[in-house]
Amino acid sequence: MIIDIHTHTFPDRIAPSAVDKLKKASHCVSFSDGTRGGLLDSMHRAGVHRSVVLPVVTNPAKTSSINDISISLNGQDGLIYFGGIHPDTPEAEKELERIAQAGLKGIKIHPVYQGADIDDPRYVRILRRAGELGLIVLMHAGEDIGFPGVVRCSPDMTARALDKAGPVTIICAHMGGWRNWDMVTDCLCGRNVYLDTAFSLGEITPLEPDDYDNNFLHQMPGEVFCHLVNAFGSDHILFGSDSPWGDPADTIRLIRSMPLEKAQTDAILGGNAERLLGL
Repeated sequence: MIIDIHTHTFPDRIAPSAVDKLKKASHCVSFSDGTRGGLLDSMHRAGVHRSVVLPVVTNPAKTSSINDISISLNGQDGLIYFGGIHPDTPEAEKELERIAQAGLKGIKIHPVYQGADIDDPRYVRILRRAGELGLIVLMHAGEDIGFPGVVRCSPDMTARALDKAGPVTIICAHMGGWRNWDMVTDCLCGRNVYLDTAFSLGEITPLEPDDYDNNFLHQMPGEVFCHLVNAFGSDHILFGSDSPWGDPADTIRLIRSMPLEKAQTDAILGGNAERLLGL
């Protein structure tokens, strides 16, 4: 089974404007239209059996309504929905309890989009309660291409947050910290941390040819990827495409091209997520 642990969708009525806004901010193309149907089409083309859909709550007042959608759609058409939480969500701990009681497996947080550092006490309380409830926390880690120079979730900040929060299962997106990959092993290895491959392998496809120079377009080198696989163990690496910003078929091809044993590749592409999600 192939499981994409990191995807995003938008309601059909707002998907065109949302994707267009994000494309302009990041100067990157999208590989689908950002709708649920677009994700399902890309899954079919890539041979992906299940995808985890991650909502990003940018307005704390909309937390409950966003989670209502995730709860209503969870499990349909091979899509597994996580909940979302904002550090300023009123009564965040109660909302986490509602998410867990509804049967969702985890939550997504995005320190850059949500305007707070990951080691801020507001996030620490969320991490602590998520751990108590058995919820997985998938967090944007590292820099963000749409916010140059903004650092909210570097690997050392993540380590400090985990020290304060106590036991919790974390998935650090973008191989532990986008463009902070030289810090990931020293700061996070040996912890209960998984890394996902979203928006980390291959090359960035710019919106316009001159949006970025050639050096910036190159993502994580294969040798760095293999180093992190060996450091964390292939059982702690998860395939994620970051759809609609990454093409799942291309990410799968890149993972399969790495000098890894078949058992390692199979674990990364789905076995680890299957176990983690209790499927």
